[in-house]
Order: sequence, then structure tokens, then C-alpha cells
Amino acid sequence: MNVLVISCNHHLAGVQLRERLAFSSQQQLSAAYTQWRARHPESEIVVLSTCNRVEIYAADERQQDGVSFDDITRFISQFHNVPPDEFTGAVLAHSGADAVSHLFQVACSIDSMVLGEPQIVNQVKEAYRVAQENSACGPLTNVLFQYALKVSAQVRTETALADGRVSIASVAVGDFGKSIFSRFDNKTVLLIGAGEMATETLTYLQSEGVRRIVVANRSRERAEALAQTFRGEAVDFSELDSWLAKADVIVSTTGAAQTLITKERFADARRRSAKQPVFILDLAAPRDFDPEIARVDDNVFLYDLDALEETCERNRRARRGEIHKAQEIINNQTRTFMQEIYHRATGPVINRLREHWNDISRAELDRLFRKLPNLDKSQRDAIEATIGRIVNKLLHPPLEALKDEARAGTPEGLLQAIRRLFSLGD
Repeated sequence: MNVLVISCNHHLAGVQLRERLAFSSQQQLSAAYTQWRARHPESEIVVLSTCNRVEIYAADERQQDGVSFDDITRFISQFHNVPPDEFTGAVLAHSGADAVSHLFQVACSIDSMVLGEPQIVNQVKEAYRVAQENSACGPLTNVLFQYALKVSAQVRTETALADGRVSIASVAVGDFGKSIFSRFDNKTVLLIGAGEMATETLTYLQSEGVRRIVVANRSRERAEALAQTFRGEAVDFSELDSWLAKADVIVSTTGAAQTLITKERFADARRRSAKQPVFILDLAAPRDFDPEIARVDDNVFLYDLDALEETCERNRRARRGEIHKAQEIINNQTRTFMQEIYHRATGPVINRLREHWNDISRAELDRLFRKLPNLDKSQRDAIEATIGRIVNKLLHPPLEALKDEARAGTPEGLLQAIRRLFSLGD
């Protein structure tokens, strides 16, 4: 019985690789689950695919011929038509308790780019739901993902990990954006560029209700791809000045070598606007927007990376102790989960071992009673009780050792030894 996970996340791989390995639509996910079930009908699988990570969780109750890491990487490679040597160096592989702990860290956002972010647990929940809809789950993944959601709730309740904001995007939207706008569902967002930080910021803005997103990028193809991800619209880069006058929120991450929007250019766009409040997030390094733009009029609110990072670091320092508390909860719950899983694994072996020895003792008693037909009922009962005590005493040491190892969370070797010694099979 084992749980495996292969993870390609923001810590390890670039955006392009994650995009190549992503399962970006419900149709693609359904096709992946169908192919997996055809190849590995006795195993379980859940795919977690977000803008920041692609993870495959596989589980198998079989001891022999169960699903392996090679099976998962081969499946990813063939499904996406990406040679294994192009991505195996950028993935993490975990098994057993390490895989369980990894999922718990993900669900609790310990492993997130945005520490304490609430979105990830919803993404985990959605991934589990889709896997269930595609008949890809089973006893192990059902228990695992339900446990992960429970651990996430415990961390949110018992720590302050989700208090405050520590990412650029979360500070930009939560701390600064909400100080300007009380609502975002009626705002137009203009995204200039298509960088990863812009993607993260759009995720936060959408969670606050933003409906209209316009993407302008020098590469029309990249603009259209990003716009599609967020159900927005792509516009030509030549239309940028027109949208500078219309947008309520402007997010810029072009990475241009020189200032993209000068004070004069923005002031000209501002003259053609309704002079509504505009919230500008300049997330580029070097800056896309001239800092003097903040002085064009009183309704222009410009924040750059320096202002955002200062607030982020202050929030991180305030929550270092909470990370430790959350990890302690995860460690304890991982141990508890593994003990429960191993207890489930030892139960059938214990039952089969008892049945095996009881069948042997029953057969020998029947043979003895046929040879001694004159025994009365009390004599037979006494002999049966004696044989029963002998069987129980002989079974006691291996069963206690198995229970002890299950409580410690490491009974696999002993389970296999008992199966071989007593010819119990799988």
C-alpha cells in the first residue's frame, strides 16, 4: 500500500515547462483520467494542475506490481508528448509519509508562493472533486484528500498563518487595492505584459470579483493565451493608450529595458479619461511607469515593487512562528494518517493469518476426533479449548509485533515477511 506524488511547481520549474505539463481544461483532464484508468485500472490518481504547480498523486493498495514513479513519468511524457529527460530534472518525487506530508503542506499553503493563501485549498478540493467525477479515486485517495482538507482547516483555525499578506500580489490587492476601491466586480483591469507575477495578481483580483480583464502584450499570441486563462480579452499593443484612459486597475510586468509609460504619455491618456480613481501596480524591474505619474492628479494611485516588498517582508517577519506551528500540526497529522493507513493494511493480514491457523487447527481436530470416536462432548470441548489456547499463544508474538510496527507507521517489511512465511499471498 503506497501513496506517490510527482510535483512540478514554481520552486523548481519555469513557466514554460509548467505550461507544457499542465492539464489546462476539463476536457484534457477527463482525457487524462480515461487514459490512466485504461493503463492502470487497479490504481488511484488525482491531478492537481494550477498556474503555479502540476502534481500527480497516485495510490495503490497492491504490494506487488503496484503503480510506480516510472509509470507516472511515462504517463505524463506520453500524454503531453514531452520527453522525460526534459522535465524529470525539474520535478520532486515523494512516496509514503513524505507524499502525504507534501499534500498536507500544499493544502495548508506552506508550500505556496503565497504563504497562507486561501485559494490553494479550494484548488485541492476541486482537483479531488474532478477526480471523483472521473472515477479515478479509491479508498486511499478518498481518505488522503479528505484528511488533507481537515488538516488545512485545523491549520487555519489553530494558527495565524492566513492572517496578513506576504506576497506581492496579495499585498497589492488586499492591502493597497482595497484601500482605494470597496469593490472590484465593476472595475476594468488592464494587464500590460504576461509575466508570472501578473498572473498571480490577476488570480487575486478575480477572487475579489473582477469580471473584465484586458491583456495587452507585444506578443499577441501570449496575450490571447493569458486572456483565455482568465476569461478576458486580448488587445493589440498599439491600443495601449486608449486602454490607459479606460482602465480602473492597471497591472504592468513587461520587463522592458526603459520606462514604458512616461508622465507625459500617461497625462495625455488621463486627459481623455473620466478622471476616475486608477490603481496602478508597477511590478516590473526596472519600472514600467515613471514614478512622477503618481503626481498627475489626486485620483492616481501608483505602487511599485519597493513599496510592495517592504510591506510583504514586514508581514513575513510577523508570521515566522506561525509557520512552525503549522508544520508541527502537519507532522503530527501525517503520523496519525500513516498509522491509520497501516492499521488498515495490517487488518486483512491479521484476519487471514487467524483464518489460516484456525483452518489448520480445525482440520487437525476433525482428524483427531475421527480417530477417537468415543470421546464425549466435554472431552472434545476441552481438547478444542487447549488447541485454541496454543494457536492464540503462537499467534500472539507476530500479531503484536505487527500491531506495534503499524503504530510506529512502518510495517511494510514485516507484512511482506508474514505473507511469505505463512503463504498468505497479497
